[in-house]
Amino acid sequence: MHLLFAILSGVLFAGGVWLILRRSLMRIVLGLILLSHAANLVIFSSDSTRQASPPIVQEGAQVLQAPQADPLPQALILTAIVIGFGIFAFFIVLIKRTHKEAGTDEIDDLSEGDI
Repeated sequence: MHLLFAILSGVLFAGGVWLILRRSLMRIVLGLILLSHAANLVIFSSDSTRQASPPIVQEGAQVLQAPQADPLPQALILTAIVIGFGIFAFFIVLIKRTHKEAGTDEIDDLSEGDI
């Protein structure tokens, strides 16, 4: 399973970098989305993918029963998804406004006077 996660995150990173190197603003944003998904997958794969009990101390017990799941990777990924969604929505609005004002989203065609 870890090999599958490693291959998939490598493909996502490669696709994200390839899209970022294109000269269109929309492709750059899509590349950033792929990079964020790849980073989330790396964080998820850092946690073991085994069956474990929830990290809740049972009534009457003093300590957690082993093995327990680590909730930190899931919390980090959820936070990254929410923040990433807000940032990418803002990028989409900026790209739409740039396209409306300049008539293009190609970086080479944009100059300081167009925006």
